[in-house]
Amino acid sequence: MKLPLLSCALVASLALPVFAQAQPYPQGGAWGSPLGDQRLRGEDGRRSTGPAARVDVEAFRATGSAAQLGKGPITVAAAPGAEAEWKLPVYEAAVVDQLAKLGYDTAVSGATGGQIAQIGITHQTVVPEEPKRKPVSGEMAVGVSNRGSYTALGLNIDLTKPRKAIVATRLDVRIRDRASDRVLWEGHAIAQTREDDEGLDNGAVAARLASALFDRFESATEIAPIG
Repeated sequence: MKLPLLSCALVASLALPVFAQAQPYPQGGAWGSPLGDQRLRGEDGRRSTGPAARVDVEAFRATGSAAQLGKGPITVAAAPGAEAEWKLPVYEAAVVDQLAKLGYDTAVSGATGGQIAQIGITHQTVVPEEPKRKPVSGEMAVGVSNRGSYTALGLNIDLTKPRKAIVATRLDVRIRDRASDRVLWEGHAIAQTREDDEGLDNGAVAARLASALFDRFESATEIAPIG
């Protein structure tokens, strides 16, 4: 007499990350630059994603303002409507450092003359955080074949850690002449970071954005007087 044949199939697979289409970055000022999600494909064929390495920068200088820029006293303040004050200090420090390197006198407090640099920080989720997944899931099936009964077990094993969101941080700076309230220079820099890598309020991110932005200080595109 033949014994029943027991067949067991174990199937293990790693779940793939889920992606969401990035939304365009809000436009404002004299510029507008949409952001797209950055998608890569690994050697194993699985789709993965990571923050874009580049920093996107745009800068503009008002016609005839070159002689006024890079000299004299300047103070740094939050732009009207900027995000909560607790998010600004690390970015203010990074901007002050760059302005001092350009030749401005930043060691002033409560000045009524000179210039003022207004800064704003905004964040946008480019790729959302992946949802939590069950580490083990599966189904069991029992049946009968011409060789006897069988049991099949299908397991889905996912040991990967869900990825945190990729966030775009945008630094806006607008330099005004205090006496006339005329905008002399303005620009923005945008960089992407994974939320759990460097966070949203991090000195390294602030320094990276400020450095990239003010590298374009002298080479900013000249345009008609900015409002």
